[in-house]
Parts: sequence; structure tokens; C-alpha cells
Amino acid sequence: MGRKIEIVEVGPRDGLQNEKTLLDVGQKLEMIARLEAAGARRMEVVSFVNPKRVPQMAGAEEIMAALPHAEGRSRIGLVLNARGWERCVEARCDEANVVVCASDGFGIRNQGASTAEQVDALAAIVAARKPGDPPISMTISVAFGCPFEGEVPEARVMEIVKAAADLKVAEIALADTIGVADPWLVRRRVEAARKLTGDIPLRLHFHDTRNTGLANAFAGVEAGVDILDASVGGLGGCPFAPNATGNIGTEDLVYMLERAGFETTYDLGKLIEIGNWASALVGKTPAASVSRAGGFPVPG
Repeated sequence: MGRKIEIVEVGPRDGLQNEKTLLDVGQKLEMIARLEAAGARRMEVVSFVNPKRVPQMAGAEEIMAALPHAEGRSRIGLVLNARGWERCVEARCDEANVVVCASDGFGIRNQGASTAEQVDALAAIVAARKPGDPPISMTISVAFGCPFEGEVPEARVMEIVKAAADLKVAEIALADTIGVADPWLVRRRVEAARKLTGDIPLRLHFHDTRNTGLANAFAGVEAGVDILDASVGGLGGCPFAPNATGNIGTEDLVYMLERAGFETTYDLGKLIEIGNWASALVGKTPAASVSRAGGFPVPG
């Protein structure tokens, strides 16, 4: 098919933030190194949150200090507020990903701020950005449904998309944080967002909580999106969302796309090895189906 789909690996951040087993800095660095050797070119590697609230994300500065700049690779830091932005800049991340929650109920529990306050924080971060600082992307969490408020109106999500587009962020992502979306809803939200984003790339982030993650990824690609998040082994979840489970597995997404003829940068065999290794580190069987079943069978 020849169309390239960029897969942003989020295992070292979203994949670990909900796990009871805490990995040390050395283990996280090994995970990052293995993923880059398997073809990851953009990766969310750290989160600049309070380690007292999310101890799984401790050591962000140590991790970034141990990662030398590498041409063609981008290490992303998750940012929730002005202090997180300052830490991200000081740590010399290649990108900053600012999260805005689409519902007040989730935003107050997750970030201690309403949606409007988070949009204001995004605007302040964009205004504070100096030449040489990392580019800023924005992810809208619970963009397809909220565990506390239920349905999230499309108009509300599009208000946030428009605000981010007006601020000229580098990229806008719609995240199904609790895994409630369906492929038809994904198509409608992508089509609505693309009317507002102009030349700003759109990215999608899916969780497989209700076994619709890959179908939603398919719908997003069919709707014209070329950038998708995924987590090796299907690891992941949100510590502030009840019953949260993992992201779509990177190996599952790579398998599906490459079987269809799309191009990715990943080595599927290496991803399968990492999916099993990383899952064992946190005491789990891989949630990703391809790490359990293997790739397409080879006769003989």
C-alpha cells in the first residue's frame, strides 16, 4: 500500500503508570533501549507528575539525563501544568505532550483542575515557550467518554480542539482513555476534528478495555489519521480511571497494519520479545494477542 503509519510508543509512560510493580530507572532505560532497537522513533518516555501521586513515574529527570540525543528519535515528556512544563524543558525532552481532560469530573480527579483551567494552562505553556524549547502537542483525554460523567458531547471535545488549533500546537490527539469508543464514533470525531485542525496533524490514542481498540485504530486510519499511539505488550491504564486497562498493543497494531501493506518502522519479532519481557517484569501475561500467539505462521 505504501502509506506510512507513525506509531508513537507509549509503553514506558502510559504502559507503566498503572502497574503495582514499580520499575527502577535502570529497568525503564532498558525498556526504552529495547524499543528503540525494535524501531521506535517517537516514544513517550517520562511523565512530569508528582511522584507522590503516581510513584510509577518517579525518576523522570534521571531517565532523560541518561538518554543521549539521537538523530531521528524523539523522546516525549507528559506535562499537566506549568511546573511540569518547566521540568520538561530543564530535562531537555524532545517534545512536550500537554494533557487536557474533556470532562470536569475526570479533570478534577486526574489533574485537580477543570477543563477550562487546563485549557488556560495550555495557553500559558504555549505563551511561555521560547525558541529552542521542545514543540508542544496536546492530548484530549476522555475524548470519547468519561468514567464519572458518561457521554462526552462532541461539541465539548471540538471546543478544546479549536482552542488548541488556535494556539498552533504542533499536534492534537484524541484519547479514548477508558476504552469506550466504537469505530463509527471514532470516524465522526476524526471528521469533526479535521475541519478545525487545518495543517496540524491529528493523532489517536486507544485503550482496549472493551476489545474495540484495534477496530478503532482501523477506523482512524480509514478516516485519514496517520499517527497512532500504542504500548508494547498491551500494557497500560490510568490510575485515576476505574477499571482502566491497557493500550492497544504495539505488536498487534504493527501486525495488522503491515499485513495490510502499510509501512511502519518496527521489527515485529523484536516487539514480541519485548512484549513478553516487559509483561514479565510487572508480573503479567501480555495483553497483546500477537505476543501470545506469534506472527503470521511460516510453513516448514
